[in-house]
Amino acid sequence: MHDTTAMLIELGAIILGLGVLGRLAGRVGFSPIPLYLLAGLAFGHGGIIPLRASEEFVATGAEIGVILLLLLLGLEYSASELVTNLKTQYPSGAVDFVLNAVPGAAAALILGWGPVAAVALAGVTWISSSGVIAKVLGDLGRLGNRETPVVLGVLVIEDLAMAVYLPILTALLAGVGLAGGSVTLLISLGTVGAVLYLALRHGRLISKAVSSDNAEMLLLVVLGLTLLVAGIAAELQVSAAVGAFLVGIALSGEVAEGASSLLTPLRDLFAAVFFVFFGLSTDPADIPPVLLPALILAVVTALTKIATGYYAARRAGIKPAGRWRAGGTLVARGEFSIVIAGLAVGVEPRIGPLATAYVLILVIVGPLAARWT
Repeated sequence: MHDTTAMLIELGAIILGLGVLGRLAGRVGFSPIPLYLLAGLAFGHGGIIPLRASEEFVATGAEIGVILLLLLLGLEYSASELVTNLKTQYPSGAVDFVLNAVPGAAAALILGWGPVAAVALAGVTWISSSGVIAKVLGDLGRLGNRETPVVLGVLVIEDLAMAVYLPILTALLAGVGLAGGSVTLLISLGTVGAVLYLALRHGRLISKAVSSDNAEMLLLVVLGLTLLVAGIAAELQVSAAVGAFLVGIALSGEVAEGASSLLTPLRDLFAAVFFVFFGLSTDPADIPPVLLPALILAVVTALTKIATGYYAARRAGIKPAGRWRAGGTLVARGEFSIVIAGLAVGVEPRIGPLATAYVLILVIVGPLAARWT
């Protein structure tokens, strides 16, 4: 019983603290994510006051946070938009991969961390933060801008690429070898293909089956379905986040709009818990030794992301001001970089602190770059 009481007190303090930090960030007109990460660092292992009782609950909350971030991202798109996006934006996706994944891989090899860590760090530097960017676009009132579909197009390709990349990384980290890795990859590609096909052909039926005029029922069905699919996806070595993203894509029309408005507050709560959790699991003392490589990597990959956005917007025939805005918007890294680093810590422990420092720098620089470019 005492444990439960301690957990309630800690959880209450965490959530209240997040609310205060969020309001503070809102006053300054800033993304609250860096503050959440710093709060996590302050209260984690090696922090000022380590949290003990609520650690397991926060870890589960963090998982749910990633799942909800991706579900809501998926709800933004219909399957037909995704397919069109892939057809028109794949050159931008390729440029994005070359410009942003290569510096990460090179840095890991230069630091002597070996090829598996290189694949992991490539992912950390490659993927922009859909969560941060969606928030920044909303905060700056840019959702209607002409360059915004281009930004979202690049993000969608990255998110779909994750469906291929995460299973490969998971297999490499497990030391499965080529044959086992290929099976995992085939399963994940098959899953993504099947969901896209079902959503394109039978999206209406799926949405109709889930649909309900009662908000409570809709919330329970969508949330339950998402967690179930995410769990099965994780079991099949496809990432849970990818599973949630695919559920979002499969739902369309009024159901997607209704579910989106119901789940947004939940997402905001659990996403905040997710960033705190990542801070909690990093020892602040491990950050200074990797600060210089993180800073160099942040500068290089901030510039390569701006180049990516500029290129993608130029392809879409957008004027120079919009091209720079698109580039600046893509700079922020966040949830995916942290998810990848979390997976890879077992193989190369220094990747966690490096990713924390890297994400902290770019999650602060990203919203500023979006504002100033």
